[in-house]
Amino acid sequence: MKLLIIEDEQALNASMVSYLQAGGYTCDTALNYHEGSRLLSDQHYTCVLIDLTLPGGNGLDLVRLIKKNSPDTGIIIISAKNALDDKITGLELGADDYLTKPFHLSELNARLRSVIRRRNFNGQKVIKIGNLEVFPESAEAHVKGQKLTLTKKEYDLLLYFVTNKNRVLTKDSIAEHLWGDHIENLDSLDFVYTHIKNLRRKLVEAGGEDPITTVYGMGYKFTF
Repeated sequence: MKLLIIEDEQALNASMVSYLQAGGYTCDTALNYHEGSRLLSDQHYTCVLIDLTLPGGNGLDLVRLIKKNSPDTGIIIISAKNALDDKITGLELGADDYLTKPFHLSELNARLRSVIRRRNFNGQKVIKIGNLEVFPESAEAHVKGQKLTLTKKEYDLLLYFVTNKNRVLTKDSIAEHLWGDHIENLDSLDFVYTHIKNLRRKLVEAGGEDPITTVYGMGYKFTF
């Protein structure tokens, strides 16, 4: 799951990144309005965490931008402002939740999981596709009832395919999803092929089908 955290308090920003990355998320960060706007224009995110009071602009304008350009992205507003008008405005614009500072990171994580489950999986706690079952909350996948032994990147890749079933995903989009901003430090994207090959092998060895189709010259598609 790829997140964008737009928060100008550096200590809070860093603590959220550390906590959420430990929970298996890929996180990009922005410390002001313009950085957030640029990242939103360049990449797609599963969910965005937005502070309302940002250097250079109002977080509510970023909510408007997301709803216009990427309506399937989840939005959680995080703000020190506890005014009822701000909450109502944010939610009416399309934010999924509103969390007032200070808050416990465990509460943020619980709300984040709830938003993602509602957004991507229609509230389902398990996604069933043929004999494959994916459990987003525990970050597990089973084939014919048996748990698959997947690396974090392999699980992230499987979930990315599942949430984009029947869509062609380019190698670049897969790399950005798995590595976020760190993609710029990579010498090549050969690792994408390696992760896909390993995921295919583990699905088949467990008695499942190979649902990943190579679309030559374009990318990969997950079909069932």
